[in-house]
Amino acid sequence: MLSAVLLCLSFGLRQKNKYKSQYMTSLGDLKQAQTQLRSIIEHANLTNERDIRNIKHQINFNRNKLKAIDLWLRYLEPIAYKKINGPLPVEWETETFEKYEPPYKRQGGGLTLAELALDEHPVSKETLLTYIDTSLVGIKTFEADSITKQLESYHHFFLANRLYLLNLAAVYTTGFECPDMNEIIPELRNMLSAVQNIYSDFNSGFSSTRLSDEYLELYDKAIKFAHTQPADFTLFDHFTFIRDFVNPLFRLNQQFITQYDVRTISQLDIALENNARSIFDKRLFNSQNARGIFSLVDDEKTLGEIKSIGKLLFYDPILSGNNRRSCASCHKPTEFFTDTTLATSFQFDQQQHLPRNTPSLVNSVFNHLVMLDGKHIALQGQARDVIRNPKEMNSTEKELLQKVMSCKQYKTAFKKFARYTPEEKNVSLSHIVAAITFYYADFSYYNAPFDDAMNGKAVLKEAEKKGFNLFMSKAQCGTCHFLPQFNGVKPPYTGSEFEVIGVPEDSNYKRLSPDKGRFEINPVKEMMNAFRTGTVRNAAHTKPYMHNGALQTLDQVIDLYNDGGGAGKKLVVENQTLSTDPLNLTQEEKNNLLAFIQSLNENIIFEDPPHALPVSSDKKLNKRKVGGEY
Repeated sequence: MLSAVLLCLSFGLRQKNKYKSQYMTSLGDLKQAQTQLRSIIEHANLTNERDIRNIKHQINFNRNKLKAIDLWLRYLEPIAYKKINGPLPVEWETETFEKYEPPYKRQGGGLTLAELALDEHPVSKETLLTYIDTSLVGIKTFEADSITKQLESYHHFFLANRLYLLNLAAVYTTGFECPDMNEIIPELRNMLSAVQNIYSDFNSGFSSTRLSDEYLELYDKAIKFAHTQPADFTLFDHFTFIRDFVNPLFRLNQQFITQYDVRTISQLDIALENNARSIFDKRLFNSQNARGIFSLVDDEKTLGEIKSIGKLLFYDPILSGNNRRSCASCHKPTEFFTDTTLATSFQFDQQQHLPRNTPSLVNSVFNHLVMLDGKHIALQGQARDVIRNPKEMNSTEKELLQKVMSCKQYKTAFKKFARYTPEEKNVSLSHIVAAITFYYADFSYYNAPFDDAMNGKAVLKEAEKKGFNLFMSKAQCGTCHFLPQFNGVKPPYTGSEFEVIGVPEDSNYKRLSPDKGRFEINPVKEMMNAFRTGTVRNAAHTKPYMHNGALQTLDQVIDLYNDGGGAGKKLVVENQTLSTDPLNLTQEEKNNLLAFIQSLNENIIFEDPPHALPVSSDKKLNKRKVGGEY
């Protein structure tokens, strides 16, 4: 009996070792391929077209070696991964777990950058070798015991697989990191098959926490679907692939995470919600804590009271220095919490205009960095800034607290709420701004027809489906606006991205907008004129567009991208991140793209404004109007 038990244990150990061995073997294959690529580059004549083609062929070969183990590498050590396949030479994005630190420079390297460098004139051998040497350093990281030891347990697997599925939906089919568009779908097919082998070895080694037969059968169908699709990624049915295969696989994997009590040791999982059963569940990931100082409050009745007071404050001009301006003055709830009537709202003096367009507060909870330049890390910080800004609300903390607490309704409520905040027992600005953000955050959790279609609860029109497929392929929108929020937050949803698209000063395209954008916060050349990538959700309701409201219609926005951004419009944009090549969209394709964007209009139920504002003991304050005067 004992010998039988030992035999079973020995067999199980061998199978687990086989799983880990597959990782090491695949990593070794990639390392060997990269070393071979380095040798080819070193001995190449880069003015010879044949040598250039040979390098490109080897890069494609190596990309498939990488994608075969992408499931592991991208999750186990994301910084090292960017050395092997970084999409940008330099990145400054700040992850959610680094919010309290200044942005720091991340040097990219590897295959994508090497392939892009081959299109430069002249081609620099030194640059190519640097990218490959950087990738070899990255590969070495993955050989470390701290990485390989994770393969001895099942926990990493389901979390890595979750990221893999999210990237199947948001990244792998868009060309985000595959410069050769002809290779996107062939690369996808090879990766799908390679991961199937990983699944097989995992199930053999971890039989008590295995992938179910239902999962494996559905995954096999996904592979077959990919092989029946055209190799041209502009003809690939992204919609059906995600709806019928990737999203249901994600649901099953989320169930495994719960069923097997999967534990994480990675900061990559910090934003993701284990209970979400769909990629298109609005609670898939969290970027902002809308409750702020009220985070510890869990009593539903009290939370309802906080939200009710937050609504009153949102409409109350008592927050402003002249008692005539409220949050709702610029963020009009009837206009999706933005202002569609002005390119930019009035300043406090009611004479001049602010330099930037009013962004919608709907879905603002899904940005890790707040404001168009990412100035703030929290919604509450943004609210404080607006209240104190002499060009916006022009108030002070002391004055505001005195006025708010002069209203019996506010005073009674906040004194009660403060009992739930032991770190700040006295009512402060933190309580006021948290009530406001908690109020408007609720409007971010409504679905659009597109979400319902992806969740099998509605049917999209053909034009809408075609528009989504264009969005993810030929129109190249999906390489910056990542699903499911269609903003600049990509899997694993831990950071907000910034882009330079060459926004003009006005729709005449005579001059580039002088606004330096993110550069004002992080003064490095890559961030000059860069702005946080906003969401496409509700775009049909949130005109005017761009950071300065320069464009009035979505047709104008599509034309800007179709022409290659500001540079394509003949403006001088030295660091434009958007491709300057025209997209060559037909009018029918533009119409389909618009139809898809319309399908992202969320079915939000907006509330009526309050009938009246709390009465103050200071009679001068009782003349204020609901929503303010301007």
